[in-house]
Amino acid sequence: LEYTPLQIIEGIVISAYAIGAKQAYIYIRGEFLNGSRIFRNALAAASSRHYLGERILDTDFSLDLVVHRGAGAYICGEETAQLESIEGKRGEPRLKPPFPAIAGLYGLPTVVNNVETLCYVKHIIERGAQWFAKIGPEKSPGPKIMSVSGHVKKPGNYEIPLGIPARELIEEYAGGLLPGRTLKAFQPGGASSAALFVEDLDVAIDFDSLGAKRTMLGSGGFVVMDDTACMVNCARTLTRFFEHESCGQCTPCREGGQWVARMVARLEAGEGSEEDLRVLDTINSTITGTNLCPLGDSIMPFLASVLKRFPEEFAAHIAHGGCPLKQTPVGAA
Repeated sequence: LEYTPLQIIEGIVISAYAIGAKQAYIYIRGEFLNGSRIFRNALAAASSRHYLGERILDTDFSLDLVVHRGAGAYICGEETAQLESIEGKRGEPRLKPPFPAIAGLYGLPTVVNNVETLCYVKHIIERGAQWFAKIGPEKSPGPKIMSVSGHVKKPGNYEIPLGIPARELIEEYAGGLLPGRTLKAFQPGGASSAALFVEDLDVAIDFDSLGAKRTMLGSGGFVVMDDTACMVNCARTLTRFFEHESCGQCTPCREGGQWVARMVARLEAGEGSEEDLRVLDTINSTITGTNLCPLGDSIMPFLASVLKRFPEEFAAHIAHGGCPLKQTPVGAA
């Protein structure tokens, strides 16, 4: 949005031409104030040069591109909730089928794509599909922007070829951990993904390899946690986030998310019990797979993975009445 907005616009125009669409929308998260301003300026510049609007470049093809600002709801990243938001309704996921390609925005067939996907379009057109397919592994070709945060020397956004090991992303791209620190855990695909650990450093960053590890690539939000991170504290932060971001439409997500967040908060405060641990260990099957969208399924993966790997940390919070570690908050290294 901020550095290559014209690349996004070009991808949208090509994609709209390919499917015969005359109306396009770009949904920009409410917090992206600067990105929205830059994109609107780029949109005006493209329109003034007849790359958008009526009879683009004196052809028979016309396209109107509308910028729609969201209000910050995480749930609107789900495609049908996003369509509801554009229509002026509450951002709540729809029951599928029908899928957007059949009945989407205002009941019309709609294609929904991430801007990262749209940015690839012009390069594939210019260089060919075979060029793109040679980047990364055969089953997961292409580049990926990874947003690395947490306990690393150089947090930031890095474009990588899919298939490189997690170790390379952490050590070579992000500069490694701070001196004297050791790796404890990492999330390869943002808040919704299960944690991986030091023995998983050589896993390839691609969809299939991470799926085989029972986690996912997701949005590419790569979070690194060193030995000063408290897994109970990290779990509390994430469960509280998903509790807050639930749209409330599905009972397992709405009620289950609250129960999980409260139990983890009690444990983190040193007020939990062994019964809380037993409930958390069994609640995964109750919440997962019982909601209209993946947000409800996102509550448990990180918590379940660290509860299995670091049960002693959760037990220590009960025994000591709080966290026994000297913590460095993730993102504040």
